[in-house]
Amino acid sequence: MPPAKLIIFDLDGTLLNTISDLAHSTNYALKKNGFPAHPVEAYKHFVGNGINKLFERALPEGGKTEENIHRIRKEFLPYYENHNTDYTQPYEGIPQLLKFVQSKGLKTAVASNKYQQATEKLINRFFPEITFSSVFGQREGIPAKPDPAIVYEILSVAAIAATESLYVGDSGVDMKTASNAGITSVGVTWGFRTRSELETNGAVYIAESITDIINLIDS
Repeated sequence: MPPAKLIIFDLDGTLLNTISDLAHSTNYALKKNGFPAHPVEAYKHFVGNGINKLFERALPEGGKTEENIHRIRKEFLPYYENHNTDYTQPYEGIPQLLKFVQSKGLKTAVASNKYQQATEKLINRFFPEITFSSVFGQREGIPAKPDPAIVYEILSVAAIAATESLYVGDSGVDMKTASNAGITSVGVTWGFRTRSELETNGAVYIAESITDIINLIDS
């Protein structure tokens, strides 16, 4: 591929370890509605396709209705808004990686299935020194990943071709998103999903450390 001019990052499980806050907030909403909670570790398999799918996966069999999803969402949103930085932190080396990308004159962007308000809040909170070309989460009328719509939007804003971009993510959804958009994918192993999931879903490169991504950009 030509040298990368744009690096698109997934958020949850890639830039930020958000799993504890997502788990505690969903468990709060579940218990408020009389449903059983789950261990934090279980949420690594619930997240990835937006919060409505998260709630559907967290609800018990027989309770996965649109009505219940709406009830969980109603309790989740205000609670998560107040608690989404209780435990959330960047993965080790991520701030340095973003500064490196910026220092090389490359553009950066975020493509997340987290709803837009929370995506913007967390990016502004944890990476105030980074200038992103665009920060897009899940929005009304825009299909969630692995649909490539969000990536096409990022490419349009940056005015950079897919062939000159890298997509970095931690899940099979991310690898499919990159493939659907015609972008070279980089699967990271420090996130919520396994290396085998990344490989099964077509990861072009696997990064086990921040250094792997820096070396890939430099090459």
